[in-house]
Amino acid sequence: MQSITLMETQFRHTIEDEDVKKVMQICLSTGFFRDDEMGVAVELVSEALLTGQQKSGYHFIFAMDGTTTCGFVCFGPTPCTVGTFDLYWIVVDDHYRGKGVGLQLLQQTEKQLVAMKARKLYIETSSTLKYLPTRKFYEKANYTEEARLKDFYLGGDDKVIFAKYFN
Repeated sequence: MQSITLMETQFRHTIEDEDVKKVMQICLSTGFFRDDEMGVAVELVSEALLTGQQKSGYHFIFAMDGTTTCGFVCFGPTPCTVGTFDLYWIVVDDHYRGKGVGLQLLQQTEKQLVAMKARKLYIETSSTLKYLPTRKFYEKANYTEEARLKDFYLGGDDKVIFAKYFN
């Protein structure tokens, strides 16, 4: 893996046609996701591109290193709630992992959620060892584990639900 020196990260809140392909490439680079999972990420960005982020309910923020898209986050309001949101995806290209891009994306998301008058954000992840760094990442960002659904994804793989309140 080549070493990348991160420039000053910029953030883009608009979706461009190329983002459908970029979302897939970023997901592929991580080695974390199955094809069906990556298909969902592509479906969400496609829907938001087609109908708009407000109408689709899928809000995207893209992390940019110059002209390179190095990560993205997707979040949206939780249906039938007031002020509650779900973080659907936060993915950083493998070449940029460990450089603070994920934390910056999460901070940008939180800033946007506060402006949207959100009161709470939920994040779901896997309990497997592969996702231990992901769970540590959320804990370090001051998210607390609120629930664990046993054997949710498959036997021995719980859904771990983290949350954070906004004031």
